[in-house]
Amino acid sequence: MAAIVAAQSVAAGALLGSSKGFGLASSSSRLAGAQLGVKGASNGSRVTCRTAFTIPKSRQGLLEEVERRWEAALESPLAGVEFTHEEFAEVLSKYDFSFEIGDMVKGVVFKSDYNGALIDIGAKAPAYLPMAEACIHKLRSVEEVGLYPGTEEEFVIVKDDDDNGRMILSLRKIQHELCWERCAQLLADDVVVRGTILSSNSGGFVVAVEGLRGFVPFSQISARGAQSNPEELLNKEIPLKFLEVDEERTRLVLSNRKATFAESQSAFGIGSVVVGTVQTVKPYGAFIDIGGVSGLLHISQISHDRLTSVETVLSPGDKLKVMVLSQDKDRGRISLSTKKLEPTPGDMLRNPQLVYEKADEMAKTFRQRVAQAEAAARAEELRLQQFQE
Repeated sequence: MAAIVAAQSVAAGALLGSSKGFGLASSSSRLAGAQLGVKGASNGSRVTCRTAFTIPKSRQGLLEEVERRWEAALESPLAGVEFTHEEFAEVLSKYDFSFEIGDMVKGVVFKSDYNGALIDIGAKAPAYLPMAEACIHKLRSVEEVGLYPGTEEEFVIVKDDDDNGRMILSLRKIQHELCWERCAQLLADDVVVRGTILSSNSGGFVVAVEGLRGFVPFSQISARGAQSNPEELLNKEIPLKFLEVDEERTRLVLSNRKATFAESQSAFGIGSVVVGTVQTVKPYGAFIDIGGVSGLLHISQISHDRLTSVETVLSPGDKLKVMVLSQDKDRGRISLSTKKLEPTPGDMLRNPQLVYEKADEMAKTFRQRVAQAEAAARAEELRLQQFQE
């Protein structure tokens, strides 16, 4: 109604003219031209006026005409409007302006800046996408994720009304949920992924993986000494496998040990000989680094002869050849042996260099014995099946 009153007031005000603007003669000629629908002298355009009126011949007459039109607008503000209140309400009822938190909506970006973007989602007022809700990663501009004016995207409503009366949208929440779904699938598929160590605490490392933050306990780190010197691994990328993915509890637990074990399986088959470096020495054996994977050389697998102290044979930093004896996939552990490489019992204690020289030959003999034992076991199993039939 206010717009109609204002329009009629403007039309009435045009009758007045002024000494600073159009003169009375000029105003009269323009209004008369509008009444008659003649072409303008300046630009040749045709101007028409729906309501015919008489041009007063005096300034007092102009004032009276303005007053009369103003009172008419106040008394009948909808005069000349071609639809009623009821018709307007019916048109509005065809559009759904009801939105709730959590609703997925499609919207079009029509303005953006360094704080976020205004999104047209078909509501009575534009919605707002803050910069922090545009992506799971930090951005300098929403355009970094392809949100340019005119771009259509799907958003989720995270707040129904901010201080400016706008709904708040998010892309980050959608991306976050997709990351959890992906991690759950990677857990089911038992896939090795890469993650970056961000920080450490008393129990392990916080890592960035697949757009989320996860936790790797010290017991699940393959590198020895990680707990005593955690700062050495900060900002490093390591292979990981998922142990637990629980979105409801926001719990994401991973293992570096299982991942490195999985990567080493193809390279370190049972009976293969590898060169390693002694990492640490314990009363029960020595941990050997074999190409980034830690394996245990138990005291009982060092030599056929009885050994009372590992330190009498091995020291941290020693290079040696070892044979892969077994692999524990569930625990992510590799068992090693030099005992199986001894040409004669006790050579590892008396002449370790001879053991390393004959390592490949002795490992081949070991693999042949294992193959023969497996063939014999299969033959015995087949014989028992035939006997039962």
